[in-house]
Formats: sequence, structure tokens, C-alpha cells
Amino acid sequence: MAHKKSAGTTKNGRDSNPKYLGIKVAPGSLIQVGSILVRQRGTDILPGKNVSMGKDHTLFADKNGLVSLTYKRKVHFDNSVIKKKVMNVVPS
Repeated sequence: MAHKKSAGTTKNGRDSNPKYLGIKVAPGSLIQVGSILVRQRGTDILPGKNVSMGKDHTLFADKNGLVSLTYKRKVHFDNSVIKKKVMNVVPS
């Protein structure tokens, strides 16, 4: 029995497909109902007015309007304060 494989084998010959995450609509753009605003893993950007969140944390518009991005102060359980991004849709 050989202790080494003949012909080269590799242990790192795997790669996953791209997931196309990120902001899909820039703030200040006009959008329609159901438009996807952000694809994300976890809640990096929170849903605001007229924005809903899907089960995979995707943000989408509930109304036609103008996209805006604001910040919100959020207090953690250990009383540390962070600024979170909030995506809103202003009806037009």
C-alpha cells in the first residue's frame, strides 16, 4: 500500500457561489412597492418607516417613494451605545 496518493490531490479545491449581498438601491432613489432595498446577513441595516424585513433579513419597500438612510442610537444590554443604520421610504 502506498502512503502517498499518486497524482496531485488538494485539500482546498472548494469555493462557494457569490451571494450578491449589499445595498441594492441608493438613498435618494425613487422606488416601487416590493423593491428590494438591501440584501444582508443579520440586521446590519434596520427597517424603518414603510420598510419590511424578510426572513433572510432582506429589506424591501412597503410603499412607493423616496429611499432615505438615517441613523439611530441603540443601547445594548451592557449599556454600550452604538449607531445603527435605518432604511426608510418617504411616500411621494
